[in-house]
Amino acid sequence: MKTYTDRSKKMSFLAEDLARAHMSSRLEQARMARRGRELAAARRLSRKAERAAAQARLALARMM
Repeated sequence: MKTYTDRSKKMSFLAEDLARAHMSSRLEQARMARRGRELAAARRLSRKAERAAAQARLALARMM
């Protein structure tokens, strides 16, 4: 009986370890996706700021 419960516990621990590894992998994927979205948003904002600066320079040049 002892061997059966030991084996059952080992299987339970393996299942828990597998679930933990799977969850860790999913969390890492979510972090990477979030980081990608943040970088894309930063690039968009940077381009928008560059366009606004260029327009301001152009408007200033036209005034002179």
